[in-house]
Amino acid sequence: MDQYFVSTREIQLYYADTDAMGVIYHANYLKFFELGRTGIIEDLGYNYVAMEEAGYFAPVYDVQCTYKKPLRYGDKGFVKTWVELNDGIKTVYGYSIVNGEEEVCATGTTTHIIVKKENFRPTSFKKAFPEWFLKYEEIKKK
Repeated sequence: MDQYFVSTREIQLYYADTDAMGVIYHANYLKFFELGRTGIIEDLGYNYVAMEEAGYFAPVYDVQCTYKKPLRYGDKGFVKTWVELNDGIKTVYGYSIVNGEEEVCATGTTTHIIVKKENFRPTSFKKAFPEWFLKYEEIKKK
């Protein structure tokens, strides 16, 4: 099996996060993905604030989520995050949302590009943040 870095963060599940069926509302999984993405970036010693201070943003270009098992209020929830693809232009993060029994409740990906803050024009992640890019190359799923 290929070895790659996986970051894990516990998800706080609130009653307000549920829908009329008593399960965690589907759109909240995007917040969980963000929690995981921020977590892996912090685990590696980087942060979005520094990126923004350097004059860049990393907006979501694409998102995908597949729901497999309901996550309910009162469950333990965790988001596991890894770098799926890092080609210098776009970065794809992979996610697995699991419950306290390690059952997979949802899987997904988000694709991000780097844009210049002043004009939102795309730029190369590899050129703007060469050290960060190389770290992703080191830890990504192969």
